[in-house]
Amino acid sequence: MTGYVFPESFVWGSATASYQIEGAATEDGRGRSIWDTYSHTPGRTLNGDTGDVAADHYHRWREDLGHIAELGLGAYRFSIAWPRVQPGGSGKFNRAGIDFYSRLVDGLLERGVRPVATMYHWDLPQELEDAGGWASRETALRFEEYAAGIVGALGDRVHTWTTLNEPWCSAYLGYASGVHAPGRTEPAAALAAVHHLNLAHGLAGRVVRETAPAADLSVTLNLHVVRAASDSEADLDAVRRIDALANRAFLGPMLDGAYPADLLADTASVTDWSFVHDGDEKLIAVPLDMLGVNYYSSTLVRAWDGVSPRSDADGHGQSAATPWVAADDVDFLPQPGPYTAMGWNIDPEAFTELLLRLRREYPSQPLMITENGAAFDDVVSADGTISDDRRIDYLRRHIAAVADARAQGADVRGYFVWSLLDNFEWGYGYDRRFGIIRVDYDTQVRTWKQSAHWYKQLAATGRLDQATS
Repeated sequence: MTGYVFPESFVWGSATASYQIEGAATEDGRGRSIWDTYSHTPGRTLNGDTGDVAADHYHRWREDLGHIAELGLGAYRFSIAWPRVQPGGSGKFNRAGIDFYSRLVDGLLERGVRPVATMYHWDLPQELEDAGGWASRETALRFEEYAAGIVGALGDRVHTWTTLNEPWCSAYLGYASGVHAPGRTEPAAALAAVHHLNLAHGLAGRVVRETAPAADLSVTLNLHVVRAASDSEADLDAVRRIDALANRAFLGPMLDGAYPADLLADTASVTDWSFVHDGDEKLIAVPLDMLGVNYYSSTLVRAWDGVSPRSDADGHGQSAATPWVAADDVDFLPQPGPYTAMGWNIDPEAFTELLLRLRREYPSQPLMITENGAAFDDVVSADGTISDDRRIDYLRRHIAAVADARAQGADVRGYFVWSLLDNFEWGYGYDRRFGIIRVDYDTQVRTWKQSAHWYKQLAATGRLDQATS
């Protein structure tokens, strides 16, 4: 829908995450996170890369805010590093860490940009992991205390508080398949982590409601579009099971106030869910001003026949263990290209499908696209320009998919491109570049890619047919 005109109220933004861009891993009292430990463990990340320096945003934040302002963006989504503001995850807060984010928020406001702060984008203090991590209920209680401290310090200036980013990844990739920090492969712990992340969301959300009632409250989920390889009963049931693990394990308690019964039945061989206490589901279901949606690609499944070689092309990294707890008899099938540098299929139609599903199931819930973007192998030309036409095409098609969903009634109120900067891409280190602004990791020089110029025009006009690179 290239002729669609987004309204002036539609928010155009960009997004980043603390461990991926900040660096300064041991400066000004910052404590150690699970990603510090994980990335420094041999064999965990590509080339042994770590976030020790990353994009050096901690020292270059003023320059980066200048890029945001020059892009003409209305909002910036960043995350707060828990171990930077509360080393160890409990007890005394670190004044230097809070002051960094206070300066960042003030700098955004001075430039007319809405601050959108994510409380947790995966950098759990290592001390809390040593005590059990997200598999322990105590971590959710510590998160509530952390939320009270940081919202108390910044709450009067932050426009939107996002409790969690992609708890699916934190729980399943961190505790089941082990391809993310803390690198555990314990299915029962992964399901406990699902619940304690949900509980942390509810507890922190209530802190926001009480401490900063004028701020918007949100959570960001990486919701999966799961399709069946055939119309067979077995394949359709495979979709149901994966949808329960991927989507309804979070949507259920957060928006419906209860875990889906089929999820509990499907995983009964792994856990009895006794970690869910009376009243937890009510606590989790704090009303949201906005549901954040992250989308990159779609998923194709079928029931495994028990004989053919298993297929695990789910796009979530290679491991001897699966993130899909109690779904060992589901195949994840390769999909036709084209693909991004992550090996993810490009499927904007599925994006529209996802947004319309949310409209259908939660018609009164406003939505925000909090991440969407693509990694490609960018080439710097002799004159220093970076013509990332494939990224522009990806963004154009996916933003058109948002326009299609809006035209059919989906209440999508904004779009944040992932990412503002090239950065530390978790297990892939510095090999995969998602930024619309290139970072030379040797010099830390920032260079606008053609996609940044394109996105600037789109943000200015709200029209895909007028955005050129």
